[in-house]
Amino acid sequence: AQGGIAGVLSPTDTFDSHIDDTLVAGAGLCHRDAVEVTVREGPARLKELVALGAAFDQRSGEFDLTREGGHSARRIIHAGDITGREVQRALLAACDAQPHITFFQNTAAIDLILDRRPHTPAGSRCLGTYALMEDGSIERFLSKVTVLATGGAGKVYLYTSNPDVATGDGVAMAYRAGAKVANMEFYQFHPTCLYHPEAKSFLISEALRGEGGKLRLKGGQTFMDRYHPMKDLAPRDVVARAIDAELKRTGNDCVYLDMTHLGRAYLTERFPNIYATCKAFNIDMAVQPIPVVPAAHYQCGGVVTDLHGRTNIPGLYAIGEVSCTGLHGANRLASNSLLEGLVFGHRAVQVAAEELASLTLPK
Repeated sequence: AQGGIAGVLSPTDTFDSHIDDTLVAGAGLCHRDAVEVTVREGPARLKELVALGAAFDQRSGEFDLTREGGHSARRIIHAGDITGREVQRALLAACDAQPHITFFQNTAAIDLILDRRPHTPAGSRCLGTYALMEDGSIERFLSKVTVLATGGAGKVYLYTSNPDVATGDGVAMAYRAGAKVANMEFYQFHPTCLYHPEAKSFLISEALRGEGGKLRLKGGQTFMDRYHPMKDLAPRDVVARAIDAELKRTGNDCVYLDMTHLGRAYLTERFPNIYATCKAFNIDMAVQPIPVVPAAHYQCGGVVTDLHGRTNIPGLYAIGEVSCTGLHGANRLASNSLLEGLVFGHRAVQVAAEELASLTLPK
């Protein structure tokens, strides 16, 4: 996650505007209740994240809000162009400060443990998970509440912005256990992933187009004005399909994202990580356009949950990209992903605490 987190933090922005932008991007398939919950509760969750230590860019004492495709206002809070890294740093530091939280690194969940299989309408409860430990042994982790937060399945595609661990294991485990799964046909493609034979899964953030970047063909011609009134800032599915259509029409391998008109000083300050990575591949984005292709980016469907992250299997929750909350519909609005994780993570904790208080640990 490079670009940032969407949230209504400006006095000139409104909840209704963010809700409408999300519904439009989702192509009519969003669940409005999920959209409203996420948008309206988002600012409070962002402030909690700041209180936990996440440092976001500011200008003159206010958050430096940027804009991305599909948004009608500047509402993206960010930490340079490495927002996800900063969020992860802050959250891991907060967890490390809690003595009752234990991490098991290099450990892979294999399957969910149920009190009876298969799950039936009469019900079965999730009791934890089997896991492959770093030394090769299999261990049981028994729990009153189990939360899937395993991300998507982008590695099934040739071009993806996802890391190697994004192989859909969480959805597969939940499906085998009898959890409801929906909307898996809706996979969002990010329009701009770096096209280079030595580059692997490097995303070129939508924030570049939010700050004035222009998509061009090999000959330098722009083309997005032929596809959508918002041009380069159209929703991701529109831009990705437009690029795909142009590649098929021209026979070229990629298109180009032109940032050269913004100057080196601005680019190195605003996008230091992207600038440095491109430079490592001998692409100086201050003087030459960046070669890009669409890449699988986000799984819009997943394990079906209610508005508190609960699945149809008691004791099993799903948060983030592995889940299908109804927020995204057929296409996620830019920077709504981390927002969803914050809001639904918080809501899940609220009901899970009640559930924990009423149960005894499985034997």
